[in-house]
Amino acid sequence: MAAHQEKKRSEERKHKNTQNDTQTSQVQWGRAWEVDWFSLASILFLLTFAPLIVYYFIMSCDQYQCSLIDPLIDLLSGNKHLSDIWNKTPTLTYRAAGIYTLWVTFQVFLYVFVPDFCHKFLPGYVGGVQEGAVTPAGVVNKYEINGLQAWIITHVLWFANAYYFHWFSPTIIFDNWIPLLWCANILGYAVSTFAMIKSYFLPTNAKDCKFTGNFFYDYMMGIEFNPRIGKWFDFKLFFNGRPGIVAWTLINLSYAAKQQELYGQVTNSMILVNVLQGIYVLDFFWNEAWYLKTIDICHDHFGWYLGWGDCVWLPYLYTLQGLYLVYHPVQLHTANAIGILILGLIGYYIFRMTNHQKDLFRRTNGNCKIWGKKPEYIECSYMSVDGTKYHSKLMTSGFWGWARHFNYTGDLMGSLAYCVTCGFEHILPYFYIVYMTILLTHRCIRDEHRCFSKYGKDWKRYTAAVPYRLIPGIF
Repeated sequence: MAAHQEKKRSEERKHKNTQNDTQTSQVQWGRAWEVDWFSLASILFLLTFAPLIVYYFIMSCDQYQCSLIDPLIDLLSGNKHLSDIWNKTPTLTYRAAGIYTLWVTFQVFLYVFVPDFCHKFLPGYVGGVQEGAVTPAGVVNKYEINGLQAWIITHVLWFANAYYFHWFSPTIIFDNWIPLLWCANILGYAVSTFAMIKSYFLPTNAKDCKFTGNFFYDYMMGIEFNPRIGKWFDFKLFFNGRPGIVAWTLINLSYAAKQQELYGQVTNSMILVNVLQGIYVLDFFWNEAWYLKTIDICHDHFGWYLGWGDCVWLPYLYTLQGLYLVYHPVQLHTANAIGILILGLIGYYIFRMTNHQKDLFRRTNGNCKIWGKKPEYIECSYMSVDGTKYHSKLMTSGFWGWARHFNYTGDLMGSLAYCVTCGFEHILPYFYIVYMTILLTHRCIRDEHRCFSKYGKDWKRYTAAVPYRLIPGIF
């Protein structure tokens, strides 16, 4: 890449890991160039059943008090037909359409037109204009990092309305939850379809597009790497973070407000869900600049998987614990509540500190201290697609010496904490931990396949030094 060759040696050393990853990623990462039958079958399964799964979960709460079994029993026994369930499902309303349109428009406004000011007075926060990783075409995109600011503004207005203006009820999200589901689906499919059409006729960068010729695979996994409108509206960053994740905490607050309305109190389990998931959301926005170097932004193309997933899957299935607690309020014993809080906080600490150790190691090229001493690592070398040999380091100290993906372990601990707040009467609130276990295990495999292709025998040396993926001594 010409831009890479023109950089000074010091700049090369600072950025080479990201750039090298991108150079090799054109054939090893992201989405495929050719589609095998297994991949196509998986894609068709998800395109067909993922929307039905979301509907089934939300319908189960609305019509069956969050039981996942009772709808099946009714259908199999002949007590009800699919049409009976469908006819009882709330339809799209003008009110929901107005709410959703206003919501997305407001988030677009905050994203595009309100430059970040939080980085000017919050010590340690990195915001404002930041550079992403180098794309396979050699482009370095710039982003306006202002997610934390958008989250703060949105929530200040939410609480101002709840306690002062009273423009709308804090239960507005719960009260329109299923009609809003249809709005979210419309946006998810619309943006995914638009992104695909755009990639054919007006791509942001034609060299960063991947075409397999298979319509279903291209539609789901995306063709364009970084579809954009104008200078700042980046589809991938906006939809990954803004409508869904900013809404995550608002959705939980609406659930808490509904609990208060129905039962006259907010249970400690609902408070725990709001607090623990709120920490996760705030962490995401505090580290939004760091997020630019993660799998979602660095390697995934933008298609239905991200477009529909961020509009529908994330806000509707990641918030099932709060929804369940509206229908089944749980007041935990104090000792149990404290234990769950500790589990969640330890999980968050492991997640954050593991990522911090890796980031510190990379930024300093290993010239730092991890747990009070100089980190240990394995020297690796690899070849880029243009035949150039590069060198890298894989850390084997700190949490990264315990397991190769110990940050995922902390994430799973936090996920489990969300779920156990709901008790053990129903399996519905445990969907999240099951899903995250599958998702993160699959990410481990994807990541290690890429690393083995990249480092070869050096990767074998690394796995020998750090033999476990997630749980030391077990897996």
